[in-house]
Amino acid sequence: MTPLFRKLLGMNWFVVAVTTALLAFGVYSINLATAFLTGENITSKWYDQILWIGIGTAIYFTTSLIDYRWVKLVALPAYILSIVLLLSTNTILSGAKSWITVGGFTFQPSQLAIVAGILLLAVIFGELPKRFKILNHSLIKIILAAPVVGIPCLIILNETDFGSAMAWVVVFMASLIIGKVLLRYVIVIIELGLIVVPIFYFFGLKDYQKERIETWINMLYEKPVDEQGAAWVPKHNMIAIGSAGYLGKMHQDNSIKSPADDTTKVTDGTSSLVTEMGFVPSNVSINDFIFVTIAERHGFRGASVLIALYSILLILLLLICYSARDMTGRMIIGGFIGLLFYHVFMNIGMCVLLVPITGIPLPFISYGGTFLLMMMFMLGLCQSIWIHRNSEN
Repeated sequence: MTPLFRKLLGMNWFVVAVTTALLAFGVYSINLATAFLTGENITSKWYDQILWIGIGTAIYFTTSLIDYRWVKLVALPAYILSIVLLLSTNTILSGAKSWITVGGFTFQPSQLAIVAGILLLAVIFGELPKRFKILNHSLIKIILAAPVVGIPCLIILNETDFGSAMAWVVVFMASLIIGKVLLRYVIVIIELGLIVVPIFYFFGLKDYQKERIETWINMLYEKPVDEQGAAWVPKHNMIAIGSAGYLGKMHQDNSIKSPADDTTKVTDGTSSLVTEMGFVPSNVSINDFIFVTIAERHGFRGASVLIALYSILLILLLLICYSARDMTGRMIIGGFIGLLFYHVFMNIGMCVLLVPITGIPLPFISYGGTFLLMMMFMLGLCQSIWIHRNSEN
């Protein structure tokens, strides 16, 4: 048996199965969200997503079969490149100048940056202390890690992409916990963060961002809101999800009995879909609000299945993190777990009014090439850590 084939057999196939289910669910949902529309640009999105999945699958298996320790060689160059790209954004989408367009191809460098940041944090916490004993001190780790997180976070905030910027905070906190930083330092950082939050709210946020937060709070307390303005999207998201019931509108019995005679007309259950009536824009119904599309069509049952798949994936990643052979591997998985959990929680949370609306895609489900490739790359690194967990250092 060749070493390559042995590695292939040694993959965590439970992770492969769950990821495959999520990707298939995503393509199916994108197809449903665009099937009623006209225009090749939007109706072919599910086909484009399959192409991205094909590229992502190649990246996933390639990354899985190569020993993950190579990241210590590319982490810093990748991080520097990502900073340069963040400073080179030239396209505004969804109100944020956080995209780069080159030759008709548009991508978001913030997604590359956070992956590079996770790798660099893994080197700082995992590799550098092996060479310099002083770096085992918690305060030194924080001093080195803080600018790695702070610089791109501030750049992204300046692009008014609040959702992507906050992902850095979650990754940073996960790195401190996995990296064995003393608890008292973590508590101090949390307290400083709580002090900064109100200052940032009043002096750092744009007016429309404040309006989103204020609208969210008012809707939670059932206070009057501008239903034709800032509350338009969250209101119709809640209507779509709340009206779906347990089975969803695709599976409801919509038999209508005619009063004139005893004939019965059976509808397909889609005529009353909020997402099909245009209340949820088609360009976001396959991306940031794809959970609304899923919940309205498949109800509580379908949404529960989706959340269960994410829960299983996170548990499997935690087990891989526990089995990692060194701190570098644990830091990579820990950062990815934080990133994955943040995206799932924020995306679903904003759809059900648990958190204010932010532009956060749902991993493996939302339409988008750059984000999907980065997720597959990080998941491949996690597989590599699992495959090489018993290898000699």
